Amino acid sequence: MSGMPILSLVTFLPLLGAIAVALLPSSRPGLLRGTALAVALATFALSLVMMLGIDVRGSEFSLTEQVSWIPAFGITYHLGVDGLSAALVVLTTLLSWICILASFGPIKTRVKEYFISFLILETGMLGVFLSLDLFLFYIFWEIVLVPMYLIIGIWGGAERIYATVKFVLYTLVGSLLMLVAMLATAFSHQVATGSWTGAFDLIALRGTVTDPTLQLVAFSAFALAFAIKVPMFPFHTWLPDAHVQAPTAGSVILAGVLLKLGGYGFIRFAIPLFPQAAHTLAPLMIVLSVIAIIYGALVAIVQTDLKKLIAYSSVSHMGFVTLGIFSFNRQGVDGAILQMLNHGLITSGLFLLVGIGYERTHDREIAKMGGWASRTPVYAALFGFFLFASVGLPGLSGFAGEFLVLLGAFFVNPMIAGAATLVMILAAVYLLWMYQRVFTGPLSPFLKGLGSHLTDVTPTEIITLTPLLVMIVAFGIMPTLLTASFGPSVSQFLLAAFSGVAP
Repeated sequence: MSGMPILSLVTFLPLLGAIAVALLPSSRPGLLRGTALAVALATFALSLVMMLGIDVRGSEFSLTEQVSWIPAFGITYHLGVDGLSAALVVLTTLLSWICILASFGPIKTRVKEYFISFLILETGMLGVFLSLDLFLFYIFWEIVLVPMYLIIGIWGGAERIYATVKFVLYTLVGSLLMLVAMLATAFSHQVATGSWTGAFDLIALRGTVTDPTLQLVAFSAFALAFAIKVPMFPFHTWLPDAHVQAPTAGSVILAGVLLKLGGYGFIRFAIPLFPQAAHTLAPLMIVLSVIAIIYGALVAIVQTDLKKLIAYSSVSHMGFVTLGIFSFNRQGVDGAILQMLNHGLITSGLFLLVGIGYERTHDREIAKMGGWASRTPVYAALFGFFLFASVGLPGLSGFAGEFLVLLGAFFVNPMIAGAATLVMILAAVYLLWMYQRVFTGPLSPFLKGLGSHLTDVTPTEIITLTPLLVMIVAFGIMPTLLTASFGPSVSQFLLAAFSGVAP
């Protein structure tokens, strides 16, 4: 272990916060909310300190912590951070305190249990991004399931049980197959070296799996787990249900962070460990990515529920991520990571705004809306801003990622890039048409009937949206702020992705 254990502090501070919240009396919801927010803000501040300590020009993982854990099987407590994982850690800690603040009003029942679940969820997500041991990674990967199951299943909508069980079953199937692949990989390492040392260590394992059959089978298992989480077509069907039934903060963290676990898994684990198999199956992954991009956009056009429309737009936007990753070139991978981060900011903002509207109307049916801008001009302006960012308006952060992915795809196959480019037009269609029906024209009878309940955004709601808005503008004007930080990580990924691959 080197220096101050800041990685462990960042990872486990939310868990300590969850224990603190559990010890507080349930009869004081204000204290529960304040404590949870204070812990989340402290974790965010620590993550910024961690990011300042990263030297992107030095070694691959400039901050690491490693302690022997189960030496009989070579399992270690191994955390590490580079530019890529640091960006995702900061995104996670940022969205966590925003979600907790956004939950102050909507969550009125079982407040203690809700904030305990959310803080445990934060620890699980942070652990996934920081783990460099396969066994440790798997533990954090599974930890994420439980609090998310509770958040949707207890505080969700009318069909929350169906949605949360579907979410868990999909994820669990992929996870268990991934566990088998991890064990097979570790066992092959032990057989080849005669020792369990490094059998679960990501860095030690890279480039050591040479058996073609094991490569193909193990990569397929890892890829399935990550494809379900992204989610890639045809494993996406759990996502719209989960989004629609989840409370607002649940949708925000699901879109903003949980979907990124899949993309991160491909970049950090699946492809570097099994590069030959990744190249063998890359054409299939690219085809599925393009299908997801087009399918998600087409289905979004016909949605009548605001949340479901944004959920299907996530399927389309995350298709750009996997397309960029499997292009195996600098432009595509840079674009994929930018798209992950930007989607986390933009779609989180859209779900927050849908939640703000739902608090006033208790409805999300587009057909009932109309003329909203005439009563809530600030809300309409904010919605329009995030909507244009999602469309990919130049100058906002959504543009750079999609442009780089399309450029990377063009180097692979111009026809693929052309098909994906057409979807940007479809995105403008379904998002702008939705905005027109909801916000323009005369006030609808449904909204008119709400009377004084139809209020504009509150100061607290503005606080939750402002950090996202600022970063969307900053990263839209200067995307190099991000690409420079994770540039060395991309170089290392491409080096590992072509290790042992015939030219």
